Amino acid sequence: MTTTSGATETCAPLTPLASRAMSAAAADDVARALKALADPLRLRALSLISASPTGEACVCDISELTDVSQPTVSHHLKVLKEVGLLTSERRGTWVYYRIVPAHRGALRSLLETFAPATVDLTSRTAPPQPDAQPVDLDPLLDRVVRDLAERFPAIEPDRVRDVVRDSSTALARSAGVDRHLVVLTERFARQRLEDLARAATRDGVPHVLFVCVANAGRSQLAAALLHRYAGDAVVVRSAGSAPASDVHAHVRTALDDLDVGDAVFPKPLTDDAVRAADVVVTMGCGDVCPVYPGIRYEDWAVGDPALASPEGVDAIRADIDAHVRTLLRELLPDLALPSA
Repeated sequence: MTTTSGATETCAPLTPLASRAMSAAAADDVARALKALADPLRLRALSLISASPTGEACVCDISELTDVSQPTVSHHLKVLKEVGLLTSERRGTWVYYRIVPAHRGALRSLLETFAPATVDLTSRTAPPQPDAQPVDLDPLLDRVVRDLAERFPAIEPDRVRDVVRDSSTALARSAGVDRHLVVLTERFARQRLEDLARAATRDGVPHVLFVCVANAGRSQLAAALLHRYAGDAVVVRSAGSAPASDVHAHVRTALDDLDVGDAVFPKPLTDDAVRAADVVVTMGCGDVCPVYPGIRYEDWAVGDPALASPEGVDAIRADIDAHVRTLLRELLPDLALPSA
């Protein structure tokens, strides 16, 4: 550099100051994390996880934010996990995502600075720890009641509260869920309220309910296959007369092949689900379904995959697939079905 006097000066490195900069490796890590955050869905997913009463959420919860498929949502969560912002844990049927504790403060600052009206991380109940005392469910269930009452304004708030409380009790007793009881209660109660609303209005979309004993095999496969072929053209439910605590492991493998993600868990049979259905399909559960006029009832004689070999499960799935295709040809004659 040349001064006004004509002398040349050299730039002396500011070593003490430069030493305070982050290392190249740290800068690379931060840049990767910021790049991963530069997506609207991922930011919304983080805000949802942060705002969850239990500090966690699964693919099903996050899928409600968008019209993309669950596998696409899973990809976005995987990106956030790969850069160290999220951690995941599979518990039975479900995979839950949490914000890594070391980054919780930074993400809180980011979300609250740029979107303070959309996230509240400080007033939520702290996530339960493995060795912690049992969490008081009442305030968490009260929040579920408030959220669902807003979502279903046509249903009396007292009725919403009763459905939420009954759903929590039924799942805790019959399905044996524990740590993720609030999440499952919200989802199960939401389905029941949707069924209550539909039973009163009948929107013209076919509604099919599959029922077996445990809701851990046949009925789950049938529901997944029907949803795969028909999508939102049919509302599909499944339930069990004596629901298990989890889907059978080898059936879970078959369901994974159908890309259902974390969308399935054993649920008890309710009167609401039967009343809302146009078609009730039973599979090996006897005369457990209440009979209402105007509802079509079928019984499919298909094998139980609970004790079947992998080959046996494949054969049962093929049998159920054939039944599902026949049913869809009757319900939706114009639906194009893939070749078997």
